[in-house]
Amino acid sequence: MHGETKVPGTQGYGEHAATLSERYDRVDVLALYAEAWPYFPAPPAPVLDLGAGSGRDAAFFAQRGHPVTAVEPCAPLRQAAQAKHLDPGVDWLDSSLPALEGLTAHYALVLVAAVWMHLDLKERQAAMPAVAARLAPAGLLHISLRHGPIPLGRRMFAVTTEETVALAERCGLTPIANWAQAPQQRGNQKAGVHFSTLLFRQAGP
Repeated sequence: MHGETKVPGTQGYGEHAATLSERYDRVDVLALYAEAWPYFPAPPAPVLDLGAGSGRDAAFFAQRGHPVTAVEPCAPLRQAAQAKHLDPGVDWLDSSLPALEGLTAHYALVLVAAVWMHLDLKERQAAMPAVAARLAPAGLLHISLRHGPIPLGRRMFAVTTEETVALAERCGLTPIANWAQAPQQRGNQKAGVHFSTLLFRQAGP
């Protein structure tokens, strides 16, 4: 397993975990996933939340009847989320991309929300096969890409829709939808940050 200091992408998160958790939990999850909702599987389909942060999304899906595995490598964020979101339907795991050590199950839905930009090119190339391997037959991958200025003290890289689609297709995933998405957080709005959301489908049985 990985601790926070062993995962470069968690840089700048642990020391601000309380503030970030509060900020993340203010996001309207229904609005965040509004366009993707018609594609999501009905409960109780198993969900994998990679980079679960404050536990906001994991708790949301668990409350709707999905068994959720929430992966968060930043210990302060993970511990704060576990203390706040006590839903027994969420199983928390200390792991990280690209290796996803400790994960062997398959999921009907995998969420990678504003995480991909923390990986450099080699890590992204290694991460996509690892993510694809966790999808059940006909499973759905929902991935959001962050674009814009990099906050001071964070490790982020430019990511594109084109590259992400190419990596996913190389792993046998079929792109089924993508769209631009404006940020909900006021700080991101002021900074000119925006997002791209992409959906991919694993081959059926």
